[in-house]
Parts: sequence; C-alpha cells; structure tokens
Amino acid sequence: MKYLAVFLMLLSFASCQITETLTINPDGSGTIEMEQLREENSYMQLAGEEYSKENVFKDTTYVFKEYIKNYSENFEKYKLEEQQLFKKYANVEVKIKRSSFEKEFRTLFTLHFDKTSEIPDLFKTEDYASDIQHNYALTAENHYFRIAYAFDGKIFQRSVSIINTSEFEKAKGDSQNFKAKYGSSKLMQSYTLKYHFPKNIKSVSNSKAIVGADKKSLTLEFQLLDFLYNPESSNLNVVLE
Repeated sequence: MKYLAVFLMLLSFASCQITETLTINPDGSGTIEMEQLREENSYMQLAGEEYSKENVFKDTTYVFKEYIKNYSENFEKYKLEEQQLFKKYANVEVKIKRSSFEKEFRTLFTLHFDKTSEIPDLFKTEDYASDIQHNYALTAENHYFRIAYAFDGKIFQRSVSIINTSEFEKAKGDSQNFKAKYGSSKLMQSYTLKYHFPKNIKSVSNSKAIVGADKKSLTLEFQLLDFLYNPESSNLNVVLE
C-alpha cells in the first residue's frame, strides 16, 4: 500500500503543473499562492483506460482555522507544539476543484502574511487538515522535505531541507523507476517560481532564474520529478540592492 501511495503521488506530480507566486511588500508583508493544476493530456497518457472511468466532483473553499474550530475536541488532544504547528496554517485559504466531467483538477493555496517566516510548508496543508478532522497523528511529517522562507529586507531565502533521510532515499529510487518507465512520454510537469520583491534584484543564486524587465521580479522553472529527486535543488537566495 505504501508503494502504491508513492506511485500515485508520482503519477499525479508527473502530470502536474505547480506555480508558486510570492509577492513581498516594502514593509515585509505580502502574499503567497501555490497552485497545483493537473495537466490533462499528460495525465491521460499515464492513466490509460482508467482516465475515462473517473467519476469525481469536488468544489470547495475553506480556511484552515475552520478545521481547528469545527474539530476543536480533536485539536485539543494534540501536544502543545503540534497545536502551534497547526496554528501556523490558520489563515491559509484552500480552493479545490476536482471535476472528471469538466476535466479540471486544480488546488490553490493562498496566504497573506506579515513576514515571510510565517509562511508554512503549503504542501502539507491538506494533510494537516485531514489529521485534525480524523484525529490522526501528523501524517504530513512523513514528508521527507520541508520548505521554509526568510527575508531580512535585503536577502531573501527559500530553503528546502531533507528531514527524513530514509524516506528521501526511497523517493529517489521511486523517481528513477518512474523515469525509466515513463521517461519517453511527453509529459507536462513543471514547478515554476514567480517572485516579486520591493527592491531591485542585485543577484540570484540559481543561474537559471530569469530576472524580469522591472528588475524586481524573477521566474524560475524546473521539472517536478527533478524536484522530487532532489528537493534542495530548488533552494534560492536573492540579494536585493
């Protein structure tokens, strides 16, 4: 079952386009959005005849703190440090559209923050919401990487760290096997960072980043399977003037 779960995750990611849009204001506040969109042509290649058998419809919007409120009895059973972790997601808004009829599978996470250090790892949002609802242990802690952000007014950092070495090694193996099987398929699977800063950009740590004409924005794109194989490759340091 665990292998199947990993395989389905790779299947989903290999046909997915993720766009992470971050805007930082002069006072350090801002907005982050992460959109996950299933690319239908790619998914159809991978799913084969199962594609036409899908029967899914979900269209919902919620703010994470609604789970804390609606399942308060479960929330109060968690350790204090776990409760504090959940509260970091409190103002994250989640919009989910999954329609096999319209062939639209899209999830959007949005957060307005006062400082970048408040931004949680948005990949874990739905897992944590499910944990509170069902009174589970923290399933998102099974993720093998963690994303964090920092900004001191001049230097911005997007830091990805490996937090579970054994799971990381398994994920690397699964990614290699997936590439061996589906590498010849023409799949649209990208992870794009679109960042906007309050000052001109002086330097960027990743040479593949494209600085915009306004000198205050950048775009960086990489393949999702490459990200899963080596999450730390998406680390980014941006120095402003």
